[in-house]
Amino acid sequence: MKLKTGAWSFGGNLPTKFENHIMKSVPLYLEGHKIITRLSDYFLRDDSICYDIGCSTGNLLSKLSKHTPKKKVKFYGIEKEKQMFKFASKKIKNTNIKIINKDLKSLKLKKSSLIISYYTLQFNSPSIRQDLIKKIYKSLEWGGAFIMFEKVRGNDARFDNIINSLYMDFKEDNEINSNDIISKSKSLRGVLEPFSDKGNLGLLKRAGFSDIQPILQLLCFKGYLCIK
Repeated sequence: MKLKTGAWSFGGNLPTKFENHIMKSVPLYLEGHKIITRLSDYFLRDDSICYDIGCSTGNLLSKLSKHTPKKKVKFYGIEKEKQMFKFASKKIKNTNIKIINKDLKSLKLKKSSLIISYYTLQFNSPSIRQDLIKKIYKSLEWGGAFIMFEKVRGNDARFDNIINSLYMDFKEDNEINSNDIISKSKSLRGVLEPFSDKGNLGLLKRAGFSDIQPILQLLCFKGYLCIK
């Protein structure tokens, strides 16, 4: 797999092999889905609205819909990548799930009880990230939740080096060869821009969130539960 520097995309033929790829690349990927699904019990009620920002194949939305069969919940998946949007739209048959082919920054959000960003905001330019989280905060109902999972940098250069070295080990353990690891890393230059834990908490607090609880972390991958 030879990729050009800064050329990573969720389009092309990636949607068809996305789930297999992501489970080899993101530690505890399915465990994160399980935690989000169970957390939804605390926030989704009859007539609730739930958004999944950057829903990719719609896998998490399908799990959430299946988990809440007796509740009249409307689920919206936001997916700006056209090929991924087409793939998810064909795959999902649930009548209470709608996939929207738009960018979050140009979409007007309805008042919602739960908004999820599962490793999505890190692919947005740092210059607009604060505005996006403010938009999410404003659209939530009082007592609603924002669940955010992000790749994070280490607290300093030494910690960043350690956790990234162990992350490379994780990929090799999943039989991703060294050349592919290097190629993908180069392709993500300028595309994936993670913040430190301190940086993410700063974004959340400036947007208005004061009740923030870490819910999962392994190496440089971390999840936050934020309640309005």
